[in-house]
Amino acid sequence: MKQFTVGKNDAGQRLDKFITKAVPALPQSLMYKEIRRKYIKINGMRAQISDKLAEGDVVTLYVKDEFFVPVRERFDFLTASKKLDIVYEDENLMLLNKSVGVLSHPDNNEYNDTLISRVQRYLYEKGEYDPRDENSFTPALVNRIDRNTGGIVIAAKNAESLRILNQKLKNREIHKYYLCVVHGILKKKSGVLEAWMIKDENKNKAEVFDSEVPGGKLMKTKYSVVAEKNDLSLVEVELLTGRTHQIRAQFAHIGHPLLGDGKYGTNALNKKYGYKKQFLYSQKLKFDFESEAGILEYLDGREFETEEVWFKKEFLSGELFVK
Repeated sequence: MKQFTVGKNDAGQRLDKFITKAVPALPQSLMYKEIRRKYIKINGMRAQISDKLAEGDVVTLYVKDEFFVPVRERFDFLTASKKLDIVYEDENLMLLNKSVGVLSHPDNNEYNDTLISRVQRYLYEKGEYDPRDENSFTPALVNRIDRNTGGIVIAAKNAESLRILNQKLKNREIHKYYLCVVHGILKKKSGVLEAWMIKDENKNKAEVFDSEVPGGKLMKTKYSVVAEKNDLSLVEVELLTGRTHQIRAQFAHIGHPLLGDGKYGTNALNKKYGYKKQFLYSQKLKFDFESEAGILEYLDGREFETEEVWFKKEFLSGELFVK
């Protein structure tokens, strides 16, 4: 038997979601069975799978001790790098300038040193996060960008902020602006690109179509040309939808692939300039709430931007083309 007292970061979750995170070794099928058998209770009373938890509730599980894995005293995130470029931070969230080459989350090749593990280490050493004090919550990233793309990523410090930010992102109340360099000179200096895409899971690549296709998802990308040099264009982009590789795939589809993009561009074009890095950066975020934002209401109307994009200054000065 084990009891969990629901804390602030656990409140508002469904019972089954809470148990899945708090007792990861307990099989889901067995969890549902034990809830039905009244072996899992809330405040000593019979519980339902969909019951929402409130701060202070006591969840009791009458299940075998083997499912309760002891909390580690040594945490994996403590081996992550301490390097973080913090654009903004308050008690609820952090805005981080992710470097090109850093993974947002672990994958099969890198587990310990990722952006989220660096955030967890930072907050742990700062005294704002301790896994031993949490039943199910860990600081989390709200958005993610590819390893080969740099720029602003949002990290939530508490469950309420994470819930609000996830909803705002879903509702398009957080606007994301990118800067990129594309091959060629665009005929229209500003506009909205519209197309449909289907993701090829095996290749991890988006197929783009000019008209609607079965299973296709709409892509909309707003752009404005900032500068032009040496048959290259510096372009500011706002994502109006959020699809896999949207900017890369859509600009390649109209004949203007990103400089340094090996997946959607061509090696022949990229080799001309000698750059292997992808010229794409998430440079700016704007919070534009159309509904209540709870504890994050103070962010409404605020805009945050990275001080430097690694290729912007060089492009405008012409240094980018000096070999």
